Amino acid sequence: MTLTYVSTRGAAPELGFADVLLAGLAVDGGLYVPERWPALPVGALGRFASMDYPAVAVEVMWPFVEGSIPRDDFEVAVRDAYASFDTPDVVPLRDIGDDLHLAELWHGPTLAFKDIALQLVGRLFDLELRRRSERVTIVGATSGDTGSAAIEALRDRDTAEVFILHPAGRVSEVQRRQMTTVLSPNIHNLAVEGTFDDCQDIVKALFADESFRTRRNLSAVNSINWARVMAQIVYYVTSAVRLGGASGRPVAFSVPTGNFGNVFAGYGAQRMGVPISQFVVASNRNDILTQFLTTGSMTIGEVHPTLSPSMDIQVSSNLERLLFEIGGRDGTEIAELMTRFRAEGTVSVEAERLDLLAEHWSAARIDDEVTAGTIARTFERTGIALDPHTAVGLAAAEQVRADRSVPMVVLSTAHPAKFPDAVESAIGTRPPLPAPLADLFDRPERYEVLPNDYGIVRRAIEDALGS
Repeated sequence: MTLTYVSTRGAAPELGFADVLLAGLAVDGGLYVPERWPALPVGALGRFASMDYPAVAVEVMWPFVEGSIPRDDFEVAVRDAYASFDTPDVVPLRDIGDDLHLAELWHGPTLAFKDIALQLVGRLFDLELRRRSERVTIVGATSGDTGSAAIEALRDRDTAEVFILHPAGRVSEVQRRQMTTVLSPNIHNLAVEGTFDDCQDIVKALFADESFRTRRNLSAVNSINWARVMAQIVYYVTSAVRLGGASGRPVAFSVPTGNFGNVFAGYGAQRMGVPISQFVVASNRNDILTQFLTTGSMTIGEVHPTLSPSMDIQVSSNLERLLFEIGGRDGTEIAELMTRFRAEGTVSVEAERLDLLAEHWSAARIDDEVTAGTIARTFERTGIALDPHTAVGLAAAEQVRADRSVPMVVLSTAHPAKFPDAVESAIGTRPPLPAPLADLFDRPERYEVLPNDYGIVRRAIEDALGS
């Protein structure tokens, strides 16, 4: 049966996958989720053990897209997306001892986990837009990695004009240059003098402006876009299969978490039938998620710069999807809750709602000192250099692991060379960029610095698009 998608705020029309792909954010400000969670077929995990990553990806994602995209076209898009990765495994697992494993999500062209979803999403955008003979304006906010992955996936495509907002001075130089050295005419980088949350707020305001949204045919590549979450479900499945999930053996995951999309994909895998016993939500000093999962309350505070800048966030958009699930899928209630949160800067959920999460969800706050120490200790013990976000995930796993007899997978979200200063400070060696990016610091940059002002950013986009 073909799936439709509903908004977490309950007031937007149900849509099919292709429309959700292009819409991104629902017109009521909510986020799309499937109207029901499809179950993996009986015996599927056993079959997956002998299949390569793209084949598993097609099987896992097909229920979400069936009826919107022809199967043959979808299979070609998936194969093509993962052919750009530097290993046939796409997401290899590395055993680091004590039944701890790193799922290396950074083997794509921009060296971060965002490639896994966006290399596919870019192709699906192009496929659907060509079918409709349409063109879209894509706007996105990035804390560092989404932007470069989206740019790489969409550069030089005549179906999309792309505007990526990043917080000026709050991403690593490698992250910035991966975005700003792409000189394709359809790519526009805007450095906003504020935080990632400020960038994200501007993007949401652009979508809330119905006239602008319609006139410019706006679309989104942030993790608010359901297609990104869908693609990320796959590596939870493949990791669990490799660690015995086919026989029912449970697996745990620790996820360095900013906007919550990555770990919500794990929840999706669990709902589909993957035996996941624990999710560890790993936060840095910007610990609003740890605050929520341990107390049931969250209060927006100052965004503090850290060694793990992609997690320097106070408003985690995708948490709304989980709140919708544990709130009985009551869109009216979620709309009221999120409106109050943005108006007052603080919100709480009832203890019984939090209790629904207690069985499977844990959280830990990891400061910069522990992050650096984890990088140093892991390198000394294993010879593996971790990026600071992965180090946050590993430290959190070690702190709140519930059952040491259950294998724990730490999602390794970025290549260490994306954060060379932090890694060099911890281990005394600067991780080199892979050969395709060796000349990154010699490439010319192109970007515009703008104040944290919605009107000015909108005007800059309008000027670039022309009439």
